[in-house]
Amino acid sequence: MTGTFINVAAILIGGTIGLFFGSRIPERFKNTVIAGMGIFTSALGMQMFLDSKNSLIVLGALIIGALIGEWIGIEDGLQALGQMLEKRFSQDSETGSSSKFVRGFMVSSLLFCIGPIAILGSIQDGLTGDYNLLAVKSTLDGFASIAFASTLGIGVLFSSLIILVYQGGVSLLANQLNAIVTDPMMAEMTATGGVLLIGVGISNLLEIKKIRVGNFLPALAVAPLIVWILSLLKN
Repeated sequence: MTGTFINVAAILIGGTIGLFFGSRIPERFKNTVIAGMGIFTSALGMQMFLDSKNSLIVLGALIIGALIGEWIGIEDGLQALGQMLEKRFSQDSETGSSSKFVRGFMVSSLLFCIGPIAILGSIQDGLTGDYNLLAVKSTLDGFASIAFASTLGIGVLFSSLIILVYQGGVSLLANQLNAIVTDPMMAEMTATGGVLLIGVGISNLLEIKKIRVGNFLPALAVAPLIVWILSLLKN
């Protein structure tokens, strides 16, 4: 759990710095920074997708995951949580799912949670107490939160709550996950996470097309499950 606390602290510190200096940065600079983060996020997602050994597994995971996510209503739940936090802690004049607070909360929550370092680092932290991977992730997230908070506002800071629950939960379940998740499973999970990152870049950062990326999150669990089922069929 130590690495998770470091990650949360990095986001809070970076976000606070971004909020403090955000008002001094011209709007066109903020838009350019967000566009740059969108391009980088999409490129990172593509790089992660290339780890896949069977792209059909990723496709199947995305379809099944989307159906599960839509049925559960993950995106709506995240937006409702963001709006509740906004009413409690923000004076943002915008309202609804399009508000800057909710957008900052959604973008940063998805971006900071998706990726192999979040999972591998949390497993390593929980199993051995070695939080080096999460320390690297914390550095990256800290700088990203500065850029996001300067443009998207205080909602970015509240993504630290999601990080605490998500990475902390993975760390606590590290023993079980380490015994279950194999390298092929991790490869397809990473590739699936890459596609979700591309979705975050296109939808939330570049704003090219609105995509309910949150509802695809179950795909991260479906991908390794498909790999496991296929391995049983081969045997």
